[in-house]
Amino acid sequence: MDTIVICSGGLDSVSLVHKVAAEQNLRGLLSFDYGQRHVKEVAYAAACAERLGVPHKVVDIANVGAALSGSALTDDVDVPDGHYAEDTMKLTIVPNRNAIMLTIAFGMAAAEKADAVAAAVHGGDHFIYPDCRPDFINAFQAMQDHALEGVAEIKLYTPFVEISKADIVTEGARHGTPFAETWSCYKGGEVHCGRCGTCVERREAFHLAGVADPTEYADTEFWKSAVGVA
Repeated sequence: MDTIVICSGGLDSVSLVHKVAAEQNLRGLLSFDYGQRHVKEVAYAAACAERLGVPHKVVDIANVGAALSGSALTDDVDVPDGHYAEDTMKLTIVPNRNAIMLTIAFGMAAAEKADAVAAAVHGGDHFIYPDCRPDFINAFQAMQDHALEGVAEIKLYTPFVEISKADIVTEGARHGTPFAETWSCYKGGEVHCGRCGTCVERREAFHLAGVADPTEYADTEFWKSAVGVA
């Protein structure tokens, strides 16, 4: 399949890019600036595209992001520390974010006559983010089948939707993903904070996968107490 990958620059999406590059025809990468405080992640997506020699487009939807107020990712709200499995992480929900991004991506794929759009939603996101769950993915595909009927047939490719972050690390390592060249931290500082939900999940994933974590964290020990590791 000629596949466009939605790539934030994070561990999951960059691993997906390398999987698609190895197994399909990677048409290009698509990133979004939705006003996120960790917008530096987009630079990692750009570096990934350059490394693999494919086009990279960035769509500015910051005004849309500003309208979806209340999230710690886009507003002046502190990003909570802790594990993703805590209710406090719901502060990081940006309502309809994936639905908006996917809709744009499908329109772009139709215009460019691509076969598929790939997104790195995964099993670890299900608890917090409703637009990462299998039911949403299936419903979105059905909606796009109607929206593009007679215009294009685009497949939503989500190979990680039922697996864990640790499984993604394993899969990423299999395809030679340069994990050091990815950005996860929601706080967007000089280095990964090591305390926010996505940093804790990232560090735990490497631990569970048995893969060396090349990430520099400001707090290297917090994840242990957050996940209950001695």
